[in-house]
Amino acid sequence: MRSLIVAGSLLLALSGSVMAGQIYKWVDAQGVTHFGAQPPAGQAAETLNTVVAPPKPAIPANTPEQAATGDTEQREIDRKVKKQVANQEAERKRYCETLRTNLAQLENNPRVRVEENGEVRRITEEERQSRIAEAKQKIGENCQ
Repeated sequence: MRSLIVAGSLLLALSGSVMAGQIYKWVDAQGVTHFGAQPPAGQAAETLNTVVAPPKPAIPANTPEQAATGDTEQREIDRKVKKQVANQEAERKRYCETLRTNLAQLENNPRVRVEENGEVRRITEEERQSRIAEAKQKIGENCQ
């Protein structure tokens, strides 16, 4: 049993170099099966078909056309993202400008009127101070 394990280990260790050559199988006088790269002298041996592993395919280098296509796609993605960021920034600036205008109106005019449900009403001083505080908070959070 031990010799079988050793033989198997030896076959595995040498499999890389043996795969390229011919393998022979024979049974000796004691009935033990042997495998080897050389046939035994004066004894019949069976030739085993070996399959050589195909070579690993080479990783193709990017052709200039592929590289150009990839670069073009990346540039298009970059352009879209930059446009989206620019649009968001412009929207944020408009929002901040509106907040600052509203804050100025609230601070400089004690008689502020609002339209709610189709009716115009004057806000109380508490509402005005609350809206001033809210506008300042939003400006501090979004408009630095």
